[in-house]
Amino acid sequence: MSEAATGKTEGVGRRRIVVLVPLAVFLALALLFLLQLSAGDPSIIPSALIGHRAPQTNLPPLAGLEREGAPVPGLDAASFRGNVSVVNVWASWCVPCHDEAPLLMQLAKDRRVRLVGINYKDDAGNARRFLGRYGDPYVAAGADQNGRAAIEWGVYGVPETFIVGRDGRITYKLVGPITSDNYASVLLPQIEKALAAGS
Repeated sequence: MSEAATGKTEGVGRRRIVVLVPLAVFLALALLFLLQLSAGDPSIIPSALIGHRAPQTNLPPLAGLEREGAPVPGLDAASFRGNVSVVNVWASWCVPCHDEAPLLMQLAKDRRVRLVGINYKDDAGNARRFLGRYGDPYVAAGADQNGRAAIEWGVYGVPETFIVGRDGRITYKLVGPITSDNYASVLLPQIEKALAAGS
């Protein structure tokens, strides 16, 4: 075989390797990703904050939000002590937040818990319209305009929901929207657990 033919054969072999190696790496990563997704509920992501005190985050109230003529208070970290609180991180621009809104209104009827909202990087007018459309389930709604509070709470993205026990410690975190399935099978049992722990 001539040198030219040998060089041409080696060049084709190298090009195959250059194409096949990245393809094999991509396929291996895709397989790993799929295995992780099928391993369990993707909404259950461990949080470093579980068992730790809720962040001492105080937020101003959502501008212009009123209930019965009085301003709805913002987020006050001191209010977690002595209560079981459900903290919901939401925004009017978040599509899944629209889906979970009726379930939050249902949860707000349970007077044993305080439902608190953190409005994430939202326009106050849009947020008020959102609550006007679906109802306002929150006893307090803090405005997190710059996203700093969400960072302190370890939020991956909206919506997320936390349960804070009477001792002010985070007992549970739900990543993603509250659905009719996880509301009954996960969220309510976790709330009952937090209520029982402090009684």
